[in-house]
Amino acid sequence: MKSLTSIVSLAVGVLAVGVSTSAMARVDIGVNIGIPAPVYVAPAPVYAPPPPPVVYQPAPVYAAPVVVIGWHGDRYWDGRRWWGRDEWRHHGGWDRDHGRGYDHDHGHGWGH
Repeated sequence: MKSLTSIVSLAVGVLAVGVSTSAMARVDIGVNIGIPAPVYVAPAPVYAPPPPPVVYQPAPVYAAPVVVIGWHGDRYWDGRRWWGRDEWRHHGGWDRDHGRGYDHDHGHGWGH
């Protein structure tokens, strides 16, 4: 029974301390002047125009001239010079037939 009495007296003591703290309630006003806490402020956004587009002039394209051997209108191009329709017969001494056609077959025709 002694333990029951000690537990009850302990409980009454704790309640008395709790009641006395609330009975001693008061209003306190405190004025403190000190260094304020550091405050971080984000910098204002900076808007810059986009850079101008980069434009390069393309490299020039060089192409070899096209040489077309053959008839062009009333002239013939052999790769070196222009020939008129009758001019090839009268050029140089190599034309031994003198415009008579091909005499290499001696009248036998092609393939004989």
